[in-house]
Amino acid sequence: MTKLTINKFAAKKIADGISVLDAHDFPVQTHIEGFADLYFEKQFLTSAYFSRQNKGIGWTIKTKDFVALLTDAKHKRYPYYQDSATTAFRVFNQDGDDFGGFTIDIYDEYALFNWYNAFVYSLRKEIISAFKQVFPEILGAYEKVRFESKLPISSHIYGQSAPDKFIVLENGTRYQVFLNDGLMTGIFLDQHDVRGALIDGLGAGKDMLNMFSYTAAFSVAAAIGGAKSTVSVDLAKRSRELSEAHFKANNIPLDAHKFHVMDVFDYFKYAARKNLGFDLIVLDPPSFARNKKMTFSVAKDYHQLIADALPILNKHGKIIASTNHARLSKADFLAEIKKGFGKQRFEIVQEFSLPADFTVNSVDSQSDYLKVFVLEMK
Repeated sequence: MTKLTINKFAAKKIADGISVLDAHDFPVQTHIEGFADLYFEKQFLTSAYFSRQNKGIGWTIKTKDFVALLTDAKHKRYPYYQDSATTAFRVFNQDGDDFGGFTIDIYDEYALFNWYNAFVYSLRKEIISAFKQVFPEILGAYEKVRFESKLPISSHIYGQSAPDKFIVLENGTRYQVFLNDGLMTGIFLDQHDVRGALIDGLGAGKDMLNMFSYTAAFSVAAAIGGAKSTVSVDLAKRSRELSEAHFKANNIPLDAHKFHVMDVFDYFKYAARKNLGFDLIVLDPPSFARNKKMTFSVAKDYHQLIADALPILNKHGKIIASTNHARLSKADFLAEIKKGFGKQRFEIVQEFSLPADFTVNSVDSQSDYLKVFVLEMK
């Protein structure tokens, strides 16, 4: 086993319970790939593995027993197995379940593995074998490779093949998903609680605008919850087809629900010219995006979304401000929001983070990456 010495800062971080390791945690640059033991002042601290990904260069680990890890993770999700109204949820969530670098989601009778670095991918046979023992009820599984490589980004890996498109339930609402078509699946499971709030009436009686709408899952939830109308805007060409599929799956007529395939900033201008107004606006952009006109970064540009939304937000209207940017702190996100509001007064009336199935490392704010605020204009 490789032995590595860490610095004082990293030793404290590990003692505090943070699992992710960064390059600056080591006195000298390390390029190893695989398992290692970590020492500070010649004292053994913990085991770890190293492999670069978008989040650090490695993770501390408590055990390599994947059967035990997956058994414990499944036990934590017991309430979801008792809830017939929800058939899609996460069953393993990186450091929240004590082994960073991969996640596993359940979509009805099928599983989806997400691999975030090359070394954990090299352990996939061992992990999948353990998964089969702990989750024998799963009919088949797929994987997404989310690190840079020459591997296929999406593959079927064992068991029965799922239909190209099929229905899952969340909070009793039907969503059409697909497991082997690029990196996406048709729904972001981490927004479970926000969609639940919309179903429970957050958008009831309101005209809602859903920006960066993807497959319009927020819009469907709002429609189920009694929204008067919804408008969903996304630049992706497939967004209209995939969005309409969700509405049709729930037998919702499309008369009051519109879809626009266009840049969201262009839509803001269009809506202002047409004197359109909305009672509820959802702003849930990707952390980073680029098109022919501009580059967008949540950390630097989110305030502009808020500023552009205000002219078309009705009196006492609400904005659902959301980001999944792990390295953007809650305080910095709120600073962006306040910058966007300028002198306009607002109140935070609700707040959401990751749902219970996305177990997190409670001492690491980056683990609980989802930050959602419901803001009411005063």
